[in-house]
Amino acid sequence: MQDPHPTPPPTTDSQGPELFTWEFATDPYPAYAWLRENSPVHRTTLPSGVEAWLVTRYADARQALADQRLSKNPAHHDEPAHAKGKTGIPGERKAELMTHLLNIDPPDHTRLRRLVSKAFTPRRVAEFAPRVQELTDGLIDAFAARGEADLIHEFAFPLPIYAICDLLGVPREDQDDFRDWAGMMIRHGGGPRGGVARSVKKMRGYLAELIHRKRLDPGDDLISGLIRASDHGEHLTENEAAAMAFILLFAGFETTVNLIGNGMYALLTHPEQRARLQQALAEGDTGLLETGVEELLRFDGPVELATWRFATEALTIGGQDIAAGDPVLVVLAAADRDPERFDRPDTLDLSRGDNQHLGYGHGIHYCLGAPLARLEGQTALATLLRRLPDLQLAADPTDLRWRGGLIMRGLRTLPVMFTDAQKTAPDQHVSDGTSEL
Repeated sequence: MQDPHPTPPPTTDSQGPELFTWEFATDPYPAYAWLRENSPVHRTTLPSGVEAWLVTRYADARQALADQRLSKNPAHHDEPAHAKGKTGIPGERKAELMTHLLNIDPPDHTRLRRLVSKAFTPRRVAEFAPRVQELTDGLIDAFAARGEADLIHEFAFPLPIYAICDLLGVPREDQDDFRDWAGMMIRHGGGPRGGVARSVKKMRGYLAELIHRKRLDPGDDLISGLIRASDHGEHLTENEAAAMAFILLFAGFETTVNLIGNGMYALLTHPEQRARLQQALAEGDTGLLETGVEELLRFDGPVELATWRFATEALTIGGQDIAAGDPVLVVLAAADRDPERFDRPDTLDLSRGDNQHLGYGHGIHYCLGAPLARLEGQTALATLLRRLPDLQLAADPTDLRWRGGLIMRGLRTLPVMFTDAQKTAPDQHVSDGTSEL
């Protein structure tokens, strides 16, 4: 069968390691270490043909993420013909879904973020915890008796899809459609098969219809809240409402898929750390779970590079001059392994205390859904370890494949085997101890 992820052309620079090959995707950290040491703000040609700057040191990355001279608006990039439309999500321009939080700056960013931030308050997320636990247990129930599973496709992938659909107000009978569209993004990415662009078009059509239905019959969900805000003078257009719903789904599912997948893989390949966590959970101590998820985000997080930024004027980052209009990509994965910021950065330590990682960004574009993602990650990992305590990899780590992409970092599959354990009573669920997120 033809590989749905054809090998991307490698990026060849005059100096330094070869970037964006499949070998690089499997373990990019040695290359990032070289860049931090020798070329911390590094100009490269991406597989798409776009030339961009990679920022790899923690201090520079933190500065760049908060620098208002680096715009999120692609209009500041004078795209050459060969790179036209290659700096965003495929298909979002044609679908009129550009006016979302990843593409705009203040004051529009401030206005739109304020409208949706109430859906992700600690209280609202805490109220959602029982539903996340219900989804988690239901997915495990579906494969627990088999003694084997693919934790990506059977668990890490569907969990955040169903969760974000519930939050948005997508009816249960329509959620499998969203799962199919999201699956096209995961499987095909933005390559020649156009999986993302086709999915975006289908989502756009559905969201237009759903927004119309919610206007006639609103509920207690995020899309209804966006419509009510628009009707009360917040000046939210139909395109803005659709774009906001779209990006919350698009950005809210794959990051959590990779948090769960990468996190579980790290635990399975670091048995001492996994044993520490299981012992803590058995004793009813959720403190290590909370610090552990933060460490997993730092050690091998779901977002490898922050989304696109464009210099609105000439500026300097890390001693390197950046021209107006140049694309800048902050390499979160490199910054979070910077030995100038983190002690023993290549060591997984679930109890790490001083851990101001950049896994969810920094500044005004800090990930809005981070509290929900943390809840889902903590609930998913704790429930797997409790219900399937002898969980182990069912493949050699060297045989696992990582999805080839620019922004996200995640496994294609994560085959595991285990012995089914008796389902824990609901009043013992670990999520009860994480509801204060």
